[in-house]
This record gives sequence, structure tokens and C-alpha cells, in this order.
Amino acid sequence: MPAGLDIEQLNGLKAAVEADVARGGYYGAVLGVARAGSPPWFATVGAADAKGGRKLAEDSIFSIFSITKAFTNLMVFQAIDQGRLALTTRVSEVIPEFSGGLRQSITFYHLLTQSSGLPAVFTLGPGKCIDRFDEVLPQVLELAHCECPPGERVTYSPMIAHVLMAESVRRLDPGKRSIRQLMADQVFTPLGMKDSALGVRSDLRDRHVVPDLRGNVPAQHLGHSNYGPDGAFEEEHAEMPWVGAISTVPDLLRYAQMLQAGGRLEGARLVSRAMLDQATINRTGEKPNELLRQLGYSRGWEQSPAYIGLGFFLRGEVVCRHQFGTLASPRTHGHQGAGSGVVWVDPARELCFAMLSAGVLHEADNIERFQRLSDMVLAAAE
Repeated sequence: MPAGLDIEQLNGLKAAVEADVARGGYYGAVLGVARAGSPPWFATVGAADAKGGRKLAEDSIFSIFSITKAFTNLMVFQAIDQGRLALTTRVSEVIPEFSGGLRQSITFYHLLTQSSGLPAVFTLGPGKCIDRFDEVLPQVLELAHCECPPGERVTYSPMIAHVLMAESVRRLDPGKRSIRQLMADQVFTPLGMKDSALGVRSDLRDRHVVPDLRGNVPAQHLGHSNYGPDGAFEEEHAEMPWVGAISTVPDLLRYAQMLQAGGRLEGARLVSRAMLDQATINRTGEKPNELLRQLGYSRGWEQSPAYIGLGFFLRGEVVCRHQFGTLASPRTHGHQGAGSGVVWVDPARELCFAMLSAGVLHEADNIERFQRLSDMVLAAAE
């Protein structure tokens, strides 16, 4: 049992998820909570699919969608620590093909703060596969032209920013490794994330929870093996550094604990404390996240600040709907995956939370679910 956590409160958290599943909100979930380096608390609820025949386990492997971006961001942080990049470096200095017009002046700071002015592209268009990076990159370079000057507004980038960042890290790598290999070598292996990969690694396939988007994500995700409308998430060799990783809750908690410890875990140094200190400052002021503002408008929600640092969502000061809860400290930081997953760190409480679920929710429902559950986690801290 993690030190400084109320077990009755955590049991109540599990019961709340059980009630969600019983109501048919989603099929099941795995949850993990850790505090100040103590052994984590885990809970599993429900099943991997609508039929309910395959129960979830602590080591169930999920497609984590946009939580993938966390690992691409981390590789950019490492490149900055190593002097290969700076926040002020223009993307066009690394990718000369990314030139012309307003995009010429986009920096890595703009990409990390979701303020590049590039369009919020989810896919490459009807009928186009997204699982092969060497095919995606030239299409992104063609599509990626600014809708407004860099720095003017904040719009979450579902795809383009992390294609550009991953390609930049790849081009600057002295070993000329693939993005998949870079992520394995620089993130998963040193963190001991043995059940994580970019693409559905063959030895992990039997434990993989095949995503059921349930019509709640307005796009198809095609792969070359024709597994179906979202088949890219089943491809073994998929290389999608914005949305294509698989992982477990125990592995995500290891990532979160590394952040909570200032960039180190069990002797492995992943990123500097200086980089994380800068990354967890609100860099977007009071500007809204235009993509989420539109989502909130459809539900009648009040407008709230985007609260984005360098590659992280932050909790911020204003009481508003937020996947990290209303009780979190302002510099609580982390990531979310479409309708299904969250991982965050509250540095003031030395508290980490990760949850992955089966049966993707509509994003507005997902935010409200994680707000409620995150508050329950925060209330468990003594």
C-alpha cells in the first residue's frame, strides 16, 4: 500500500469505476496510484470488450492514443538537453522541406506549446493509411501550412506537430535509428517499460486490448493490413509517434514516477530537472485551447484557459472542467488519450495517477469522467 494514501478512499475510487462499467459507460479499466516513490496501488475492473468474455488484468496492454505524444516530447527534451536542439530552433532548420510562408518561422517552442498556427489535422484524408511514417511524412509536409501566425492562438495538434518533432529527432540522431527504435532505446528500455512499444510488438499482441472507438472518434485510422477502419492500432510495425504506442498502467506509472522524481528513475536519468522545470510552467497564458473550446461550446461549458506547458497539459489555477480534477495543484501535469486514458503527476503532493480503459468515450464525457476520478485520487492523499 502506498504511504500517505487512504485505502478506503482508493476502494471508493475502484467502486466508482465499477459503477461506471455497470451503467455501460465503458467496458472496463485498469487504475494505478503511486505516491512519493512508495509501491503503487493497482485495481482492475471489467472486461476488454463489449462481450465481457476477456477480463482485464493489471498487465493488460492498451493502445494509448495521444499519450504517445508524451514519449515523442521526451525525446525532444533529451535532444535539447544534449544541445542538438533549442526551444528557439526553427523546424525548417532541421527539416528544410518545411519552408515557405508563415511556417518558416515555427520553432520547437511553438510545437511544444500547441501554438504553431498549423491546422488541427487528425488524419491524412479519406482512404489514406497512417501506419507507415515514411508515407505519412511527405503528406504532412504538404498539408502543414499555417492558418494563423505562430504564437497567435493555441490549438491542440492531433498529428502534425509530433510528426515534425519525431522526424527532427530522427534526423539529428547520430545513429540514424528509426523512430520506433529511438523510442525503445531512449524511453521504454531505460524506464523499464517492458510492456510498451510503438506499434503492437508481436510478443505483446495476446495481451493487447483492441480499441473499440464506438463511433466516438470522428476519423478512421487505416493500416496497410486492412484490419478495419481503425486497423492502424493493430499493426505490428506501425510507426505513429503521435498516436501509435501501446502500454500498461504499471508502465505509465513508471513514466509518471520518473517525472515526479525530477527526471530520474531507479538510477536512470531520462531528462534534466531544468528541462522539466521549464516544461511545467503555463506557457499559454489565458488563451483557450481552440479545439477544446469548440467541444465545450457544444456542451454549454464556460471557456477556460488551455493551460499548456512544453508538451504537457497543466491543471492551472481556474476552477473549470479538467481531466486532472478540480483539487489538483496548479502545476499538476500530464497527458490524455482519446476517450480512454490519462496519466498525471501532482508535484505538490508527490502523487501520480494513471488509468487506461476499454470502450472509448466521447471526449466531453471522458473529461468529466476523469475530472471526477482524479478528484477522488487527490482526496486519497493524507
